[in-house]
Amino acid sequence: MDISKPHAALLSSPGMGHLIPVVELGKRLVTHHNFNVTIFAVTSPMSPAESDVIQSCMSPKLFDIVQLPPVDISGLVDANSMIVTQLSVMMREARPAIRSAISAWNPQPTLLIVDLFGTESLPIADELDIPKYVYIASNAWFLALTIRVPFFDKEVEGEYVDQVEPLRLPGCKSVRPEDVVDPMLDRTNQQYFEYVRIGSEIPRSDGILLNTWADLQPTSLAALRDEDLLGRVIKSSPIYPVGPLTRMVSASNGPMFDWLDMQPSESVIYVSFGSGGTLSYEQMTEIAWGLELSQQRFIWVARQPSIGAADAAFFTAGNAFGDDPLNYLPDGFLTRTKNVGLVVPLWAPQAEVLCHPSVGGFVSHCGWNSTLESITNGVPMIAWPLYAEQRINATLLTEELGVAIRSKVLPLKKVVGRQEIEKMVRTIMEDKEGNAIRARVKELKHSAEKALSMGGSSFNALSELANHCSMKVRAP
Repeated sequence: MDISKPHAALLSSPGMGHLIPVVELGKRLVTHHNFNVTIFAVTSPMSPAESDVIQSCMSPKLFDIVQLPPVDISGLVDANSMIVTQLSVMMREARPAIRSAISAWNPQPTLLIVDLFGTESLPIADELDIPKYVYIASNAWFLALTIRVPFFDKEVEGEYVDQVEPLRLPGCKSVRPEDVVDPMLDRTNQQYFEYVRIGSEIPRSDGILLNTWADLQPTSLAALRDEDLLGRVIKSSPIYPVGPLTRMVSASNGPMFDWLDMQPSESVIYVSFGSGGTLSYEQMTEIAWGLELSQQRFIWVARQPSIGAADAAFFTAGNAFGDDPLNYLPDGFLTRTKNVGLVVPLWAPQAEVLCHPSVGGFVSHCGWNSTLESITNGVPMIAWPLYAEQRINATLLTEELGVAIRSKVLPLKKVVGRQEIEKMVRTIMEDKEGNAIRARVKELKHSAEKALSMGGSSFNALSELANHCSMKVRAP
């Protein structure tokens, strides 16, 4: 390790949606900004996929990854606790191991960057007398809502979902009650208190990195730099839009890609609800019929139906239906669609699929990683939000960016019927409206490429942070 370079310690909480953007930030710091990087990853005991991601980063070895031992929280939270609660408690209980690992690292890091659930570890940077940053692997509108929630907690009476008026974010688009993030659905639940805490801790950092770029969200980014959003609380925390940072595409092969190679350009719609999302049996049935009725080519990453929450597979993906699609898809569906579509159980290499020229649409849960992968490949979306911040992401995509359509009723409130699914798929793949959306998302694809290129807005934002830290290293 070159001790003349700044050394960034990056802290990732459990979950693929957190680990992947942290890894990609680490790669960017090493390859474009001459950093040494060490990633400290708190992993889930039930997610072998996290270990796969970690192993994939080791060749070529650009940085060190310290995989901290999984934390047993079974005696601290109920088995049915919400994901935000579980992640928050995991990161809280991991603090002694995090502090020990970072403090013992030689040479000592010159800055600490934590993700959304790592804000309770910011004081470790104060102990080491190094700068501290928060990396929000999501968009500017979500950040604006998050740092405003401690104010809403004091100002708003009753449940947010029962409010008559939208929640006002100065300088930003207001948030409708039905679009609030999951932790805001129940103000008596522990995950709400954890979210309020996180919102109050983020502005205490020396800067906030965002996985977005200047031209994608100019209004929200301007609001984050305006003292009206939070008074003077966040004014001392610079905003660095450094995205879109997405997983690098690797070589793709196998039967699925052989099939894609034989399909016409932009003729296949890809259907996937992320690594943690699940649907009810009834909704799975309607999606199957909707795809069949649309007569469009498709690849569907099908996970067994959930009996509980929409994020039931965040840590694990097992239940009574098993992994064989024959157990939960309509009788004869696989036979009737064998010449026009593929059903892939559990998982597919999404980044590689979305960049394939045959793919022309994406039915997405609107997780921000998936959203960025779709935009950076110029693929229009059918927004199907399930949990976390996905509802505001869906609203951003449909109403502000114009790169997606969505169902008339929120899928979590009512089963979306096969006729509406058929219509949405045809709209994206065949209709004039879909062509307009496709043109818009391709504009944003080029905008993203420009932002990340040398001299682009995101390149410059990360360079600004890197130069600041480099000067601290060179200082006597």
